[in-house]
Amino acid sequence: MIRIDGLRVTYGSLCAVDSLTLDVPRGALFGLLGPNGAGKTTTIRCIAGLVVPSAGSVTVGGVDAVAHPAEVRRRIGVVPQQLALYDELTVLQNLRVLGGVLGLSGARLADRVEWALELAQLRPRVEARVETLSGGMKRRLNLASSLLHGPECVICDEPTTGVDPQSRLHIFDTIRRLRAEGSTVVYTTHYMEEVEALCDRVAIIDHGRLVTAGTLRELLAGSGTPLRHSVTLRAGASGADLAGALSAAGLDVDAVVPTPRSLEDIFLERTGHSLRDEA
Repeated sequence: MIRIDGLRVTYGSLCAVDSLTLDVPRGALFGLLGPNGAGKTTTIRCIAGLVVPSAGSVTVGGVDAVAHPAEVRRRIGVVPQQLALYDELTVLQNLRVLGGVLGLSGARLADRVEWALELAQLRPRVEARVETLSGGMKRRLNLASSLLHGPECVICDEPTTGVDPQSRLHIFDTIRRLRAEGSTVVYTTHYMEEVEALCDRVAIIDHGRLVTAGTLRELLAGSGTPLRHSVTLRAGASGADLAGALSAAGLDVDAVVPTPRSLEDIFLERTGHSLRDEA
């Protein structure tokens, strides 16, 4: 879906992206990782046709991002880290305005606005000004508004920043749904657990260069770290029982370490998975 070949972007003496070559397969849920300043945002802006590279090329669905940026932007939806919303407008007005910017009008715009309200689960807040919404609601609206035109490829840049656990779970479900419906998704984040939960392929870049890339399974298997297994004990059993059973079976056990549930596990267990948008 995305082909990056020898991409280089310089700003004066600063090289933001350095000879980056990368393929994102069609239909993949692709994690793009890297520390701050690694070149992720510049790479995304090149894919979107917003930055002209100093060298190399980017194609999206076979379309050159430099030669035909408008066509590329019709094919992709970018969910920016910085909210691309109008605080003074209502939820409905935002969707109508942003849908118009994306080239929608008439019955098609009306249908997609209804779809987006349902996707973001913001129908009860349709007349609310964006400035009155919670962080989670804004993130959901930000995601839905970027999908109004039905893009083939969706690029999510830190989409869960500042959201509550329920909204985070809803965003995850939306991304999985997009992938199931055939969209290609590029997902950038600093939260490694999100990538492990969502992505099937991963690339890590640093200093503008590709460090490693492959399927999640390949990267984890080839990391050189010892293989770990998770075992859930039934009520009444203990770690000592487990260690004894493994030893009796002739297995050389390094350690049996209990892993408590996370705070997020407990939070969702007690408060549920449903979205909570009340003030």
